[in-house]
Amino acid sequence: MNEQARKLLVVEDDPVLLKQLKKCFDGYDVYTAKNREDAIVELRRHVPAVVLQDLGLPPHPDGMEEGLATLAETLRLAPHTKVVVLIDNVDQEVAMSAVAQGAYNFYKKPIEYDTLRLIVNRAFAISELEAENRRLQNRVNESPLDGIVAASEGMLAVCRMIEKVAPTDVTTLLLGESGTGKELLARALHNLSPRAGNNFVAINCAAIPENLLESELFGHEKGSFTGAHKQSIGKVELANGGTLFLDEIGDMPIALQAKMLRFLQERVIERVGGRQEIPVDVRVVCATNQSPADLIKEGLFREDLYYRVSEITINIPPFRDREEGRLILARTLLHKYCKKQKRAINGFADDAIQAIESYAWPGNVRELENKIKGAVIMADGKMVTAMDLGLNGGDDDSESLNLREVRRHAETKAIRVALTKSYGNISKAAELLGITRPTLYDLLNKYGLSSDSYSKKAAP
Repeated sequence: MNEQARKLLVVEDDPVLLKQLKKCFDGYDVYTAKNREDAIVELRRHVPAVVLQDLGLPPHPDGMEEGLATLAETLRLAPHTKVVVLIDNVDQEVAMSAVAQGAYNFYKKPIEYDTLRLIVNRAFAISELEAENRRLQNRVNESPLDGIVAASEGMLAVCRMIEKVAPTDVTTLLLGESGTGKELLARALHNLSPRAGNNFVAINCAAIPENLLESELFGHEKGSFTGAHKQSIGKVELANGGTLFLDEIGDMPIALQAKMLRFLQERVIERVGGRQEIPVDVRVVCATNQSPADLIKEGLFREDLYYRVSEITINIPPFRDREEGRLILARTLLHKYCKKQKRAINGFADDAIQAIESYAWPGNVRELENKIKGAVIMADGKMVTAMDLGLNGGDDDSESLNLREVRRHAETKAIRVALTKSYGNISKAAELLGITRPTLYDLLNKYGLSSDSYSKKAAP
């Protein structure tokens, strides 16, 4: 982490000393407060990694009670924050009390600024190491494709592509309707790559005003435009060493696309108002819910940029085409939100299952998630009903009545779900289906299915 990205909160009521401290840490993102109330506001707003705090704060600056109370509240709200306390030379006992309470370190006045800067730098270094350690621990026993339920042929194919592409640095384009899980898959690409220990930085090109998007992406120099009071690095630099996810790239202004093309070709950027070329090492993943071909025809997207961002293209099937995975994902989400809301719900009623299977899901996975979240809150009984989901019970009139076709459809669906649940293990799949292994092999041959394609999949 470079100094510009380091957030430091200085809590000091002496205006002269506060000014000197700000100067000492020029180059950091320094936020200031003069009392406990202001300190807590700044802490909540900016979440600094390190706090430099005087223990003698108003309304009783000669005592330490207010300073110790501020320290306690800071650590309660942000337990991972490193707090360095400033004390008078005679307050050794108070300093030890502050450290026992959770302060990272203390420094006695009068201040020798080079030494204090060294202490604060070390606090930042320790904070960064601990944050990295927490990230690594959180990934233990987690699937890199965690959260992706791949129980349909289409999603299994997507997950296999993710696993193949992730170790490389090729620029990848994810195409899919809104709500199909594009960001989730982009994170999976990052988590499966050698860059997994570095930043994953996402930016939605459609959510930021056109006049601000360039600055958000590439950063700006101090004074480059009205309101640019200090230098700011952009998302591309923040992703250095990691992955940059450009969501809804189809909405990127045409004027900015030329600068993006240059960045992708040369892997250098220039901040707004700057002249220095800054090299960056970043893997780029893009996504859009629009048709690139249509955008190019309408003159809204550069064809040369399209070829740059689509070295590999992954088409994500809409939720309505993931027939085998609907109920599995619905049950996974039901378990997730029952746990969050502390509700004891046993599952879906028959009409809810029929509704989930027959509804078209125009909003894709996001719509399913929203409906299940609401149903967990609204359900009165132990089973979620179609009414709880806000859906009709479904209509079977349009289903085929040809028994051979119905049987083929039902058997292939059951086999795919069983193979998905058993990760391609024939014995376990046969057990789930209530048949013998030879019978399962016969059915696989009959329907042209293979267990090999199910051996690597995402766990729900």
